[in-house]
Amino acid sequence: MERWGLRRLVLCALALMICAVVLTTQMKSQWELVLFWGVLVGSGTGVTSLVLAAVVANRWFEERRGLVLGMLSAGNATGQLVFLPGLARLVEGSGWRSAAFAVAAAAAVAFVMVWLLMRDRPEDLGLRPFGQVDDKSRTEPKRALSAIAALLPAVRSPAFWVLAGSFFICGASTNGLIGTHLIPACHDVGIPEVRAAGLLALMGLFDIAGTTASGWLTDRLPSHLLLFTYYILRGASLLYLPYTLGHGSNSLYWFALFYGLDWVATVPPTVRLTADVFGRENAGVIYGWIGAFHQLGASLAALSAGVARTSLGSYNTAFWTAGTLCFLAGFAFLLGKPALRRQTLATEMQMA
Repeated sequence: MERWGLRRLVLCALALMICAVVLTTQMKSQWELVLFWGVLVGSGTGVTSLVLAAVVANRWFEERRGLVLGMLSAGNATGQLVFLPGLARLVEGSGWRSAAFAVAAAAAVAFVMVWLLMRDRPEDLGLRPFGQVDDKSRTEPKRALSAIAALLPAVRSPAFWVLAGSFFICGASTNGLIGTHLIPACHDVGIPEVRAAGLLALMGLFDIAGTTASGWLTDRLPSHLLLFTYYILRGASLLYLPYTLGHGSNSLYWFALFYGLDWVATVPPTVRLTADVFGRENAGVIYGWIGAFHQLGASLAALSAGVARTSLGSYNTAFWTAGTLCFLAGFAFLLGKPALRRQTLATEMQMA
């Protein structure tokens, strides 16, 4: 995004996603699934997921950045809300290939919208970042470091490992565990797939409110306290989930409400802390590394929860483990507050 431009990279990512999803409908072997969906779709969605919102918010907004970041992050939940129930019905009625074509068509619409409307920076439209009163009084921001050059000083900071480690747990407890395994866990207790997809959509509905509110709170409250609260509440809901599953779909609606409010709420305060510690000009690339830990945690949880279900006969151990890890992440922000203060590291990275 720093070197090639925001708009160009998003267009390339969407084009890659469209081609890969369409090719998936023609696959006939396992290696094609790994290539088309695992590598190509994974790469395309990775470009347009966590880091995109952070870069847009930092470039285009001086004020209310947390609120904007919360609203952009909630777009992930909006996608769940809009697509999951309909895709589940398509799969049930017409087969999975029809659902894949629907996803490709939606990505094509997004491609056209980005082509027509997106620009790299507000200066491209003759505008200032929102809330910037006098651009003459501001010094020109330094160019962001490359990915490796930014990582080398960052890994020496305890703050990086607190943020990256907590985001590893965040990915494990959301995309990896609940996003991948809630529907099979519901199926284990007799809840149909379409109804289980509806539960994920309900989480998306409440996450729109929760993540937007989190962005608003990030502009007003200490980020480390918000993250402590979010991870503790998420951990409690995961520890309680096996009991909730045992009482059928009606009890799960309460889990969907409570958990949904916290689904992506960790993003705005994490981005804010990243910018505070490492400087705004390098926040995007450092947050890219932190986001990579999020996806590593998601992939590990997706695999390990499946192994636990196969070997132990239920998901209970996976849910309890994720809940415990969320408690550890929460207390890391409470106990590691000194490491999260603005450091000389931001100045050091600027000099580099």
